[in-house]
Amino acid sequence: MLKVYFFILLSFSLFATDLKIASYNVENLFDLKKDGTEYKEYIPYKHNWNQKTFKKKLLNSAEVICDINADIIGLQEIENEHVLKLLQKTLRKIGCHYRYIAITHKKYSAIQTGLLSKIPILSSKEIVVNQKLGFRPILEVKFSIDKESFFVYVNHWKSKLSPESYRIRSAKVLRARLKELVKGSEYILLGDFNSDYDEYLHLEQKYNDSRGRTGINHILHSIDSLNNMVRVDSLNSNIFSHYNLWLELPNYRRWSHNFYGDKEALDAILLPYTLFDGKGLEYVSHSFNVLKKSYLFHKKGYIYRWVYRNNRHIGEGYSDHLPIFATFSTNRPYERVSLTVKEGTIGALQKREVSFPIHLTKVKVFEISKNKAIIGKEGLKERIAVYGTKEMLKLGKSYDIMVYGRGFFKGKYEIIDFEIEKRYDSLLELKD
Repeated sequence: MLKVYFFILLSFSLFATDLKIASYNVENLFDLKKDGTEYKEYIPYKHNWNQKTFKKKLLNSAEVICDINADIIGLQEIENEHVLKLLQKTLRKIGCHYRYIAITHKKYSAIQTGLLSKIPILSSKEIVVNQKLGFRPILEVKFSIDKESFFVYVNHWKSKLSPESYRIRSAKVLRARLKELVKGSEYILLGDFNSDYDEYLHLEQKYNDSRGRTGINHILHSIDSLNNMVRVDSLNSNIFSHYNLWLELPNYRRWSHNFYGDKEALDAILLPYTLFDGKGLEYVSHSFNVLKKSYLFHKKGYIYRWVYRNNRHIGEGYSDHLPIFATFSTNRPYERVSLTVKEGTIGALQKREVSFPIHLTKVKVFEISKNKAIIGKEGLKERIAVYGTKEMLKLGKSYDIMVYGRGFFKGKYEIIDFEIEKRYDSLLELKD
C-alpha cells in the first residue's frame, strides 16, 4: 500500500509519497505447463513436481512477497508470464494485491526476470544483452508518482559458475542504456547481480592480481578511480557512478545468500546521483535492509531454500536468496551527513566517545579466526578486533583501513564496518 504523509513546514504544506521497492530471487518458480525449456527437476509431473508441490511453492513465494509489503518488487527466476500471473492471483487470494506486472520474454530461456507493482506501469521493455542463452535480458520498467517519473531495472546476471566476462557484458549493455536516458533521469538498479558488493576484492584474492575488472564495480562504477567504494558524498551529476546500498549496513550484515557458510551480497540495489540530489524521487536514508524473518531459516541456521531431496520435491522451503528492500520518497530530500575523515589510532577506537570515519594506517593482522581478525600497529601493544572480515584480511599482512562503525562485545569495542583502503607487502596494491 502507498503511504501518504502530511507535513507542515514553514507555514506551507506538501504531500510526500513513500515507495518501498524490493528485489527477490524466488528460486526456480516453474509452472506445470511443459514448454521444453524446463530444468530437468521441474519437468511437469516428474520428481514429485505436481499440483500439490507447485501450489505450495506458489503459496510460499507469495507469503514472502506479502511479508515484504513492497509497492514495487523485482523478481528473478520466474519461468514465464503464465506463472507470474498465477503468483499475482495467489497474492490476491491472501490479501496482497499487485495489480500490475511486467516480464521479459526471451525465447528458449528457462527463466525470466519479472516485476510486480501496486502502482501503474507507464511502459516496459527488455534490454537484450546477447542472443545466446547464457545471457538473460534486463527488464526496464517506467513509473510515475506525484508527477515524478523514474525507471526500475531488474537484473539477473550470469551465475558465478561463468567467468566475470559474462557479467561484464551485462553491465556494459546496462550502462549503454542508462547513458541513453535524458540527463538527470531517475532510476533504480536492482536484482540478482551474482556479484558481491566488493567483487573486485574477491577476484584479487582469488588470482592475486589487482588488474581484474568486474561488471558491478568497474563498469557500473560503484568504485572510484582509487578502487574505493563510491559513497554518497562522492556522487556527482557529471560522473557516471552508483552507490551500492549494501554500504548502509555494517560488513557482517552484508549478505542475502548463504552457500555452505559463504555469505555473499549477490542481490543489490544501486543508485545514481539523482536519487540524492534533493529533487524528485529520493532515497530515504538508511532504509535499506534484508528480510530475515525466522521462517526463512532452517532450525540449524541456514537459509530455508526450496527442498529438492533424493530427486523429489518435498513441498517445503522458500528460496536460496533473501529479499532486499529500500524506501524512496517524493518531496522528502535525502538526509545528507557531512563526514570528515580523521587520522586515528587503535586507542582512540577503544574510547567511549568517537566520531567516524576514522582512518587507520598500516595496521597489521596479528590473529585471525573464521570471521574475525585482531589488528594493531607493529611495535605497539594496542589491539582491536575486526568483525565480519569474510577472509578480506590476511594473517601477517598490513593495511590502511577506513573505519565507519564499531560494536561492543564482551566488554570491548570492535570494528564492524570498514573498508580496505590500501594493502602492503602484496601484489594487491589498491592505491599506487
